[in-house]
Amino acid sequence: MEKRKLIPYSVYLPEKHYKALKKAAKDRKASELIREAIAIVIEGDDSYRSGYNNAIADAVIAIERCKEAQMVAIGGKTIGKIVVNELNELKRFGGPGSG
Repeated sequence: MEKRKLIPYSVYLPEKHYKALKKAAKDRKASELIREAIAIVIEGDDSYRSGYNNAIADAVIAIERCKEAQMVAIGGKTIGKIVVNELNELKRFGGPGSG
């Protein structure tokens, strides 16, 4: 982290994340961890987006391989196809928060 004035900012976290962060703070790395995570998302580092999209692609493959998901039809479509379409809508192409 470059030497510059750091401005405090308050964030509300789920208890699970709070406990993990508190544990990390014992090693005095919680603030740096949060700064790096925020920088990745805000500055457009593709690491997060790429991992997110890869996870969706893996889920799509798993659904397409599931015989049961391909057999049950609703409104002329299989449940698998409906879920795959929904998952593909979640892929991120633009900046943070874009769907």
